[in-house]
Amino acid sequence: MSTHDGPRANADRDGEHEGERVVVRDRRRVDPVTGEVRAPVGEQPAGAPGPAPEPVADAGADSRLAELESQVAERTADLQRVTAEYANYRRRVDRDREGVFAGAKAQVLFELLSVLDDLDRAEQHGDLNGAFKAVADKLTDILTKQGLEPFGAEGEVFDPTQHEAVQHEATDALAPTITVISAVLRRGYRMGDRLLRPAMVIVVDKIDDGSGAGAESPADAASDTRDARDTRDAAGGGADPTSH
Repeated sequence: MSTHDGPRANADRDGEHEGERVVVRDRRRVDPVTGEVRAPVGEQPAGAPGPAPEPVADAGADSRLAELESQVAERTADLQRVTAEYANYRRRVDRDREGVFAGAKAQVLFELLSVLDDLDRAEQHGDLNGAFKAVADKLTDILTKQGLEPFGAEGEVFDPTQHEAVQHEATDALAPTITVISAVLRRGYRMGDRLLRPAMVIVVDKIDDGSGAGAESPADAASDTRDARDTRDAAGGGADPTSH
């Protein structure tokens, strides 16, 4: 190397050193001025808004969403229909169960009516007294609590759906359209609105005074009674205690 080149080369090297920048990076995690924790280099500070999401360019997203909503509505309708059908089924089963129970109870009460008839006859003859009467009263109370109700008394207006007239008497002391019970041969019984047995009675009819406004004749009344009894039996009243 020549002596002329030496100083020039040194000057070039000095110029290169002067052109370089000295970069000082503060890597302290806590800011000495504010005392706040700094976010690591390359990370976004907490609370800063993130980059906006890129829009989804799916042309079939709306149609897929509509399809899913339609399926949800269809499944919801199916669930509501099944729930309603099950509720109706439960009500029908409960109603049938209650009907079977009421029919069975009515049958038991019907079988005990002959016992009550014997007690009535014993009372009429004066034989129902002492311990026997106490037992009879207790039995009557139990049957009453189970819904058994006797009916049929002298002076009541005759009802062909509830009474069975086996004998007719005539009188002129009644209003033209009234037929009343003059005697009860056998009491009737019902359980709630279910007729277990009609009352067997003797009725009194108004004598026809010839004006045509009087009550029907005993023969006609008996015929009407038979017709009413046939209608009642056809409807199930009294013929079968288990029917309603």
